[in-house]
Amino acid sequence: MKVWFSLLAVIILALTAWVGVEILHLNTLFGIIIPYTAIAVFIGGFIIRVVRWGKSPVPFCITTTCGQQQSLPWIKQNKIENPTNTWGVIWRMVLEVTLFRSLFRNTKTEKIEDKLVFGSAQWLWFGSLVFHWSMLIILLRHLRFFLNPVPGLIIGLESLDSFLQIGVPLLYITDVLLVAALTYLFLRRVMIPNIKYISQIADYFPVLLLLGIAASGILGRYVYGVDVAAVKELTMSLVSFKPTTSTTIGTIFYIHIFLVSSLAVYFPCSKLMHAGGIFLSPTRNLANNSRIERYINPWNYEVEKHHYSEYEDEFRDKMRKVGLPLEKE
Repeated sequence: MKVWFSLLAVIILALTAWVGVEILHLNTLFGIIIPYTAIAVFIGGFIIRVVRWGKSPVPFCITTTCGQQQSLPWIKQNKIENPTNTWGVIWRMVLEVTLFRSLFRNTKTEKIEDKLVFGSAQWLWFGSLVFHWSMLIILLRHLRFFLNPVPGLIIGLESLDSFLQIGVPLLYITDVLLVAALTYLFLRRVMIPNIKYISQIADYFPVLLLLGIAASGILGRYVYGVDVAAVKELTMSLVSFKPTTSTTIGTIFYIHIFLVSSLAVYFPCSKLMHAGGIFLSPTRNLANNSRIERYINPWNYEVEKHHYSEYEDEFRDKMRKVGLPLEKE
């Protein structure tokens, strides 16, 4: 039921855009007002979440590490897996963000012949890596709609993405990889019993919404043939804050942009905020130097101290009566 509810929600969003543009002709609403609102909610929500995390106290040095810690001079330290300085943390974060280093060590547990067997499971790492890098390249490619003139870097990236020269218009490799990776991540949650058991609507909905965005974009490019010049005109008008709509773009484009806007609104209040949270996670951004430097919680408040000598001065007579030892008579 969680899967069907999520799928139904995506279908309703797509139908809402279709009805609004195709039947009610609300091009201004779906092409200007909703995108502006979605961008404002996304930026504001993202900042609020990050600021709240930044204000959260970190009372302990709880960095997650593996590998050899810095100890004796003749024992080689793993400076990336177990850093003790800022540069080591930066390198670890770079590898974590770009290559999902910790996810690469993912393991699975299976029961074989009444024995627990632990094994490597890199398919989740590979699928996640393909999805995130494909998504990044697609976002960078889309900058050509918002920049004039288009930078050579974007043009080169677009040419590299379509170097197979398949079809007209040219097939982008990242379009195929994105759909394949999202399909794998979705089927993994549906078909593996223990993962399906712990999955919620918040896990299914973003994947299906991203699939809907990818499907509408692919249909608009390869099937229905959206007017690219009109799309460029609309996006440039949005960027310059002189918005104008066009009736020649096609309904599929408005469905696509409405689904993107829905994702932007949903993003700050969802698990997708790990995109910003990874940089503020104390398990990742702290150096493991608790044996070298004393970690003092910067949020600690001054505590009124009551030394034992003061305690004894206050209760000396009572302590003497019950026979407790005293340091001073």
